[in-house]
Amino acid sequence: MSQGILLYGPPASGKDTITTALCDFNDAYRAFMRLKIGSGRTRGYRMGTADELGELEARGDVIYRNDRYGNIYLVDRPGLAQAMQDGCIPVLHLGQIAGIEAVVEKFPASWTSVLLWCSRESTADRSKGRGDSDTEARLSAWDATAHDIETSTDFAWDLRLDTDAISPAEAAHEIDLLIRRAI
Repeated sequence: MSQGILLYGPPASGKDTITTALCDFNDAYRAFMRLKIGSGRTRGYRMGTADELGELEARGDVIYRNDRYGNIYLVDRPGLAQAMQDGCIPVLHLGQIAGIEAVVEKFPASWTSVLLWCSRESTADRSKGRGDSDTEARLSAWDATAHDIETSTDFAWDLRLDTDAISPAEAAHEIDLLIRRAI
Protein backbone atom coordinates (compact mmCIF):
# COMPACT_ATOMS: atom_id res chain seq x y z
CA MET A 1 0.00 0.00 0.00
CA SER A 2 1.16 3.54 -0.75
CA GLN A 3 2.43 5.67 2.13
CA GLY A 4 2.23 9.34 2.93
CA ILE A 5 3.08 11.75 5.73
CA LEU A 6 0.71 14.41 6.99
CA LEU A 7 2.54 17.26 8.75
CA TYR A 8 0.25 19.47 10.78
CA GLY A 9 1.15 22.54 12.74
CA PRO A 10 0.89 26.27 12.98
CA PRO A 11 2.75 28.59 10.62
CA ALA A 12 6.54 28.49 11.13
CA SER A 13 6.42 25.23 13.13
CA GLY A 14 9.00 23.76 10.77
CA LYS A 15 6.99 21.96 8.12
CA ASP A 16 9.17 23.13 5.20
CA THR A 17 12.47 22.69 7.05
CA ILE A 18 11.59 19.23 8.34
CA THR A 19 10.36 18.16 4.91
CA THR A 20 13.71 19.23 3.43
CA ALA A 21 15.50 17.21 6.11
CA LEU A 22 13.30 14.17 5.36
CA CYS A 23 14.07 14.44 1.64
CA ASP A 24 17.78 14.60 2.50
CA PHE A 25 17.36 11.39 4.54
CA ASN A 26 15.68 9.37 1.83
CA ASP A 27 14.99 10.00 -1.87
CA ALA A 28 11.57 8.36 -1.50
CA TYR A 29 10.26 11.36 0.46
CA ARG A 30 8.82 14.14 -1.69
CA ALA A 31 7.29 17.44 -0.68
CA PHE A 32 3.70 17.43 -1.91
CA MET A 33 3.01 20.59 -3.81
CA ARG A 34 -0.56 21.64 -3.15
CA LEU A 35 -2.43 23.36 -5.94
CA LYS A 36 -2.72 27.09 -5.24
CA ILE A 37 -5.17 29.42 -6.90
CA GLY A 38 -4.25 33.01 -6.17
CA SER A 39 -1.22 35.20 -5.82
CA GLY A 40 1.82 35.73 -3.64
CA ARG A 41 4.34 33.04 -2.85
CA THR A 42 4.64 30.45 -5.63
CA ARG A 43 7.59 28.35 -4.38
CA GLY A 44 6.36 25.00 -3.12
CA TYR A 45 3.04 25.13 -4.96
CA ARG A 46 1.60 24.06 -8.28
CA MET A 47 -0.12 27.22 -9.43
CA GLY A 48 -3.58 26.78 -10.87
CA THR A 49 -6.49 28.74 -12.26
CA ALA A 50 -10.13 29.16 -11.33
CA ASP A 51 -11.00 27.06 -14.41
CA GLU A 52 -8.82 24.19 -13.17
CA LEU A 53 -10.50 24.42 -9.77
CA GLY A 54 -13.91 24.18 -11.43
CA GLU A 55 -12.85 21.11 -13.43
CA LEU A 56 -11.45 19.35 -10.35
CA GLU A 57 -14.59 20.11 -8.37
CA ALA A 58 -16.83 18.87 -11.21
CA ARG A 59 -14.95 15.54 -11.28
CA GLY A 60 -14.96 15.20 -7.48
CA ASP A 61 -11.15 15.35 -7.42
CA VAL A 62 -10.83 17.97 -4.67
CA ILE A 63 -9.89 16.08 -1.53
CA TYR A 64 -9.50 19.16 0.64
CA ARG A 65 -9.85 22.87 0.01
CA ASN A 66 -8.57 25.60 2.29
CA ASP A 67 -9.12 29.31 1.74
CA ARG A 68 -6.47 31.33 3.59
CA TYR A 69 -4.40 34.48 3.09
CA GLY A 70 -6.68 35.46 0.19
CA ASN A 71 -5.83 32.31 -1.78
CA ILE A 72 -7.27 28.83 -2.35
CA TYR A 73 -5.10 25.81 -1.50
CA LEU A 74 -6.07 22.32 -2.65
CA VAL A 75 -5.12 18.74 -2.02
CA ASP A 76 -6.27 17.09 -5.23
CA ARG A 77 -6.65 13.43 -6.19
CA PRO A 78 -4.60 13.60 -9.43
CA GLY A 79 -1.78 15.43 -7.64
CA LEU A 80 -1.64 12.87 -4.82
CA ALA A 81 -1.77 9.93 -7.22
CA GLN A 82 1.15 11.37 -9.17
CA ALA A 83 3.09 12.12 -5.96
CA MET A 84 2.83 8.45 -4.90
CA GLN A 85 4.10 7.00 -8.17
CA ASP A 86 7.17 4.77 -8.12
CA GLY A 87 6.98 4.20 -4.35
CA CYS A 88 7.44 7.85 -3.46
CA ILE A 89 6.19 9.02 -0.06
CA PRO A 90 4.60 12.45 -0.29
CA VAL A 91 4.85 14.82 2.66
CA LEU A 92 1.71 16.96 2.88
CA HIS A 93 1.57 20.16 4.91
CA LEU A 94 -1.82 20.85 6.43
CA GLY A 95 -2.95 23.48 8.90
CA GLN A 96 -6.35 22.02 9.77
CA ILE A 97 -7.27 18.70 11.35
CA ALA A 98 -10.27 18.63 8.99
CA GLY A 99 -7.76 18.53 6.12
CA ILE A 100 -5.96 15.55 7.61
CA GLU A 101 -9.24 13.74 8.16
CA ALA A 102 -10.34 14.46 4.58
CA VAL A 103 -7.10 13.10 3.11
CA VAL A 104 -7.22 9.95 5.25
CA GLU A 105 -10.89 9.38 4.40
CA LYS A 106 -10.81 10.20 0.68
CA PHE A 107 -7.41 8.91 -0.45
CA PRO A 108 -6.60 5.31 0.54
CA ALA A 109 -2.98 4.95 1.68
CA SER A 110 -1.03 4.28 4.84
CA TRP A 111 -0.95 7.79 6.31
CA THR A 112 1.29 8.88 9.19
CA SER A 113 0.07 11.99 11.01
CA VAL A 114 2.62 14.20 12.75
CA LEU A 115 1.83 17.19 14.95
CA LEU A 116 4.61 19.77 14.80
CA TRP A 117 4.27 22.36 17.53
CA CYS A 118 6.00 25.59 18.47
CA SER A 119 5.10 28.48 20.72
CA ARG A 120 3.27 31.55 19.43
CA GLU A 121 6.43 33.55 20.15
CA SER A 122 8.47 31.19 17.97
CA THR A 123 5.98 31.60 15.13
CA ALA A 124 6.34 35.38 15.40
CA ASP A 125 10.14 35.27 15.56
CA ARG A 126 10.51 32.73 12.75
CA SER A 127 8.01 34.54 10.52
CA LYS A 128 9.77 37.88 10.96
CA GLY A 129 13.16 36.18 10.56
CA ARG A 130 12.27 34.77 7.17
CA GLY A 131 10.88 38.09 5.98
CA ASP A 132 7.15 37.32 5.92
CA SER A 133 5.09 40.43 5.25
CA ASP A 134 2.01 38.87 6.85
CA THR A 135 3.24 37.86 10.31
CA GLU A 136 0.01 39.06 11.95
CA ALA A 137 -2.05 36.79 9.67
CA ARG A 138 0.27 33.91 10.55
CA LEU A 139 -0.23 34.60 14.26
CA SER A 140 -3.99 34.50 13.66
CA ALA A 141 -3.46 31.14 11.97
CA TRP A 142 -1.42 30.00 15.01
CA ASP A 143 -4.40 30.92 17.20
CA ALA A 144 -6.75 28.99 14.88
CA THR A 145 -4.43 25.96 15.00
CA ALA A 146 -4.35 26.03 18.81
CA HIS A 147 -8.15 26.19 18.83
CA ASP A 148 -8.34 23.35 16.28
CA ILE A 149 -6.27 21.13 18.58
CA GLU A 150 -8.26 22.12 21.69
CA THR A 151 -11.56 21.22 20.02
CA SER A 152 -10.33 18.01 18.35
CA THR A 153 -9.33 16.12 21.48
CA ASP A 154 -10.32 12.77 19.97
CA PHE A 155 -7.80 12.99 17.10
CA ALA A 156 -4.97 10.47 17.59
CA TRP A 157 -1.56 11.63 16.35
CA ASP A 158 1.00 9.05 15.28
CA LEU A 159 3.76 11.39 16.49
CA ARG A 160 4.00 14.74 18.30
CA LEU A 161 7.13 16.88 18.06
CA ASP A 162 7.92 20.18 19.77
CA THR A 163 10.04 22.13 17.28
CA ASP A 164 11.07 24.56 20.01
CA ALA A 165 12.89 21.64 21.67
CA ILE A 166 14.06 19.47 18.75
CA SER A 167 16.14 20.29 15.68
CA PRO A 168 14.75 19.77 12.17
CA ALA A 169 17.22 16.92 11.61
CA GLU A 170 16.16 15.21 14.85
CA ALA A 171 12.49 15.65 13.94
CA ALA A 172 13.09 14.18 10.47
CA HIS A 173 14.93 11.25 12.05
CA GLU A 174 11.98 10.56 14.41
CA ILE A 175 9.52 10.66 11.51
CA ASP A 176 11.72 8.45 9.34
CA LEU A 177 11.99 5.86 12.13
CA LEU A 178 8.21 5.77 12.46
CA ILE A 179 7.77 5.32 8.69
CA ARG A 180 10.37 2.55 8.56
CA ARG A 181 8.57 0.68 11.36
CA ALA A 182 5.35 0.88 9.33
CA ILE A 183 6.92 -0.72 6.25
